[in-house]
Amino acid sequence: MRMEYVEAVLELVALIPAGTAVAYGDVAELLGSGGARQVGSVLSHHGSSAPWWRVLKASGDAPPGHEREALALYVLEGTPLLGSYAEYLRTGEGRWRVDLMSARWAPSDGDFDRIDAIAEGLERRRHKMSAPDDEMTV
Repeated sequence: MRMEYVEAVLELVALIPAGTAVAYGDVAELLGSGGARQVGSVLSHHGSSAPWWRVLKASGDAPPGHEREALALYVLEGTPLLGSYAEYLRTGEGRWRVDLMSARWAPSDGDFDRIDAIAEGLERRRHKMSAPDDEMTV
């Protein structure tokens, strides 16, 4: 995976406020590039310093293998949840998920300006990388 895509995903994920969430596919759509699996791969391999728990499956399920850690962060941030999450915290039993309908991040105009800048920067870097050598000289 190209580093310019990794950087763009991580930059966009950093904009997602506490208490909100988006699906992997939402990130790809906002960037205008890639897909849900690519975004998931970026977060899996490079996302430890990003708020990775705020990006999840469209079903609202937490990233596999990180359910307990993610749930603690959702509760701390006040992210809307569905199911028996209190039971899960106590015993590790029970099913829960993020209420993505209520928790979905609705970017403000200022957020969209930043998102557009990230997407445009990604596109410029990609174009520069794919340009023939003679186009790269100024």
